[in-house]
Amino acid sequence: MTVHPDIKKIALDPIIAGERIKVSDERTWPTYDAADGQVIAEVPIANQELVSDAVEAARTALEGDWKRVLPAERGRMLNRVAAFLRRDRDTIARIESIDSGKPLREALGDVETSARYFEYYAGIADKLQGDTVPLGPDYVSLTLHEPVGVTAHIIPWNFPLVTTVRGVAPSLAVGATAVVKPAEQTPLTALLLNDYLTEAGLPAGVYNVVCGPGDETGQALVSHPGIAHVTFTGSVQTGQQVMRSAASHVASVTLELGGKSPLVVLPSADLDAAREGIIKAIFTNSGQVCSAGSRLIVEKSVASPLLRALTDSIAAFRFGRGLDDPDLGPIVSAEQLSKISSMVEAARRSGVHVLFGGEPKRVDGLEGGWFYSPTLLQADDPFHPIVQEEVFGPVLTIQIADDFDHAIELANGTNYGLVAGIHSRDISSALRFAKAVDAGQVFINQFFAGGVETPFGGVKMSGFGREKGLEAVRNYCRVKTITARI
Repeated sequence: MTVHPDIKKIALDPIIAGERIKVSDERTWPTYDAADGQVIAEVPIANQELVSDAVEAARTALEGDWKRVLPAERGRMLNRVAAFLRRDRDTIARIESIDSGKPLREALGDVETSARYFEYYAGIADKLQGDTVPLGPDYVSLTLHEPVGVTAHIIPWNFPLVTTVRGVAPSLAVGATAVVKPAEQTPLTALLLNDYLTEAGLPAGVYNVVCGPGDETGQALVSHPGIAHVTFTGSVQTGQQVMRSAASHVASVTLELGGKSPLVVLPSADLDAAREGIIKAIFTNSGQVCSAGSRLIVEKSVASPLLRALTDSIAAFRFGRGLDDPDLGPIVSAEQLSKISSMVEAARRSGVHVLFGGEPKRVDGLEGGWFYSPTLLQADDPFHPIVQEEVFGPVLTIQIADDFDHAIELANGTNYGLVAGIHSRDISSALRFAKAVDAGQVFINQFFAGGVETPFGGVKMSGFGREKGLEAVRNYCRVKTITARI
């Protein structure tokens, strides 16, 4: 096993009350370099007792040192974290690229986005003002915004650092504390983040990390009665279990459960821009994105030229290690690669037309890696599983629409509703689509538009609650009303 020098610098033990805790039973979980299938670290598994210790440490910090930190100072601390992330961006990005497999340019973008989250929410820390309620001359009534308590963060493997920070930054900004359970496939940057929070001066116990499988470590965390709010990103099935567990002690939840998001191309679109947008929408991070534009819905009059141009573009894709910044990096795990292959092969056997790809990819020198070809599938049946179900890989399902109304019908034809996109020079049609589509976020003429400032979340089976922007602060606050007769 050859381990990259940056990986060797990371302390892998659970982080509880600012200390690295040795796991008594010495059980570990391997994390892999997806490019060659080799183990890069053995991460200790936190059992139920250690999870309970982490929650208690967070509760102690909540009522202790952290409670006494003034809001303005909280903001200064978070700004320092942003500066430290930017200072060490190259090292952090290399670690993220190795652990998740994503191309280095994407990992660098994730570090900058993470820094921006801390920067954005730092500015909010001392501006959480309440209201006064006019009850008449005999009363004074006002509201206070208080931290909700200890927050649990269950992190997915596709954006390990960004998703951790997306929830942790607003929770810390309002004065809550956090216990993080990173995905077992990609735990490294959640562990590394503690070093920057400590360097920035946050008290011990404000940020805690416990690693391990979801059915053990994750379940112990979300079902702990000391958790006040759970932020979860992942599958629908696991999200439903998280909600049931949180309900046992009446904790609030934010669920982001993925999607099968449509990207519509109308005849009025700039087809070159649409082609570039489609590539970004489905092939970023090898399609392992909850909000990926995984369904292309194109009006039939422009379908042929668009699909020809798209095929020519992806045929030239380069594959390789994330550190080599290829067009497509590896899939995160052997299990995920097998899932993608099985879904595409089932679609092929049932008559779905494979326009391009449709099989695992062999990469010279990286024969042990988990790569999959960029794949285009044309499906005529809107109820086919490949149209309805999330693949979570570099697989684009194509649907041909007769006209604008048919495109909207197809776009709304799944149980998901995370995001949607449209390419059209006709802004009236684009806005009509935006109002008609069932999605929590709509992109016009640019997929993944917006930033840390724009609220993000889904409808239908894509979950509920909003992350990012000012809306995210609501997850981590509770409102207290005080009324006095005078």
